[in-house]
Amino acid sequence: MAAGFRGGSADAVAALTEGLQSAVSGSAETAAAAGADLFSVATTLRSEGALRRFLTDASVPAEAKTGLVGEVFGQRVQGAALGLLTDAVARRWTSTRDLADALEHLSVVAAVLSASGDAGRLADELFSFGEIVKGTPELRDALSDPARDAAAKAGLVHGLLDGRALPATVALVIRALSGSYRTLAVALAAYQKIASEVHGENVATVRVARELSDAERGRLADALARQYGRPVHLNLLVDPSVLGGIRVEIGDDVIDGTVSSRLDEARRRIAG
Repeated sequence: MAAGFRGGSADAVAALTEGLQSAVSGSAETAAAAGADLFSVATTLRSEGALRRFLTDASVPAEAKTGLVGEVFGQRVQGAALGLLTDAVARRWTSTRDLADALEHLSVVAAVLSASGDAGRLADELFSFGEIVKGTPELRDALSDPARDAAAKAGLVHGLLDGRALPATVALVIRALSGSYRTLAVALAAYQKIASEVHGENVATVRVARELSDAERGRLADALARQYGRPVHLNLLVDPSVLGGIRVEIGDDVIDGTVSSRLDEARRRIAG
């Protein structure tokens, strides 16, 4: 759960994630509200360097940090989120930026928990929207245009997804526009990975020449689960250029059994 964090920050994120899961257990509404509040605080900390440095300074007593949190955020953040924030500032962080990154991470976890039994659908929708953005230059430009304010971009997302996607998906797509990741596509991929990790899954991107049947998808997911020792969520991409066979990317591993790759290998041998 604490992938991307090191040392004390990784320990803090793991403990805070457990605390979040306990605090919002059984309430999608509480989870959604906590996620929104935690993301709001993360955004504030990224823009307020002095506040961020104070709250992560190991030489400052925990009582002073928690007192300041109450003064600054007590009227803005409620319930579970305020408790988690108070806990977070009392912990040690490996780097100053880790606190804001951790709160964003927790906001994604909270959104995933708000989706409850629709976690698989949430992961699919995040992946699908990321692919749509990659393949639609006009949409990508509109969502990355610095001349458009956040409200205008959020309005565009609502227009595209409201009634068609889960509320958690809409919330996460809007959060992904904040600029904390290099691009929107990178943010959505990271969010999907977190969503799968919450439910103990790996994520595999699968490229095939044609759609797989439900039975074929099931057999592939089962085979990968046996190989990696945990369930695997499949991101399926139909790509006619592979000609036939299948290419699977999971973590740093690539399993390439496509016809196109075998043809490329044959060409290299002939040329060599």
